Amino acid sequence: MGTPAATWLVGDVGATNARFGLVSPEGELLHSRTLTGKDYPTIDDAVTAFLAARGPLPMPRQGAIAIASAITGDRVAMTNHPWAFSISALKAGIGFDRLEVVNDFTALALALPRLRPQDRLAVGGGAAVAGTPIGVLGPGSGLGVSGLVPAGTGWIALAGEGGHATMAPASDRESAVLDRMRQIFDHVSAERALSGPGLVNLYNALAQLAGRPPQGYTAAQITDLATHAADPLSVEATAMFCAMLGTIAGNLALTLGARGGVYVGGGIVPRLGEMFVRSAFRERFEAKGRLQSYLAEIPTFVVTHPLPAFLGCAALLAQ
Repeated sequence: MGTPAATWLVGDVGATNARFGLVSPEGELLHSRTLTGKDYPTIDDAVTAFLAARGPLPMPRQGAIAIASAITGDRVAMTNHPWAFSISALKAGIGFDRLEVVNDFTALALALPRLRPQDRLAVGGGAAVAGTPIGVLGPGSGLGVSGLVPAGTGWIALAGEGGHATMAPASDRESAVLDRMRQIFDHVSAERALSGPGLVNLYNALAQLAGRPPQGYTAAQITDLATHAADPLSVEATAMFCAMLGTIAGNLALTLGARGGVYVGGGIVPRLGEMFVRSAFRERFEAKGRLQSYLAEIPTFVVTHPLPAFLGCAALLAQ
């Protein structure tokens, strides 16, 4: 294949890593690289470094970057990272004609229609109803929440901060855990429990209830099978995490009327694999009393595509 005539920049910027790629206008990924955010003082430096290493590929003139932050205007300040920047200044600095910056879960929502069957793992429910809203959420450094609403022949992606809605318990045990967390945080949002730091919060609260000192585990250690074999509280924390995520996913399905399905992305759940499939996620997704039968028909999926934000950014640029 020869050198393409044009390329687009796509990006997925999180709390730890900044992933950038070059795609063709047809959406084919031509080149990608993952940069460590702390190695670059500004996002301008990171983008410039990536473009400088693009090889023989043409310099892009437009791009879209998905970022883990609320996007409410020209000024962007990341929630879990020190980078802050002006979109217009970044666009001018790298010499682009067009630069779109969107919330990372808005980009994930835009990617959903482009997913192939092998890019997702079904976790219960019926068949998606065409032409109806789709929900998406996912825990990582935070908890992202978005959705797609049909609009003519296309879709409108929702930009919100649903991860900061209040976390409600669904059992006495969860009530006890959230009570412990309320002693630390002035507002116990869903993100306080359903994220990497949230997993640690859940484990620490369970350890306090058991009269044990916390072990200082990371989120990855809490979900690791070796830790599970040695520490039953890590098993309970992981199980509670999956169940509570089912509660929030069910809330999202009811709020949006998401009969097109609810998708779970982010950096944590795809790594859980069968552990997540066997969890109480789906049971809790449907546990909405009189609306149980409504939710039972809605399919849920885990997004397994390695770079879904790239798909969403490309879809945005193609609009």
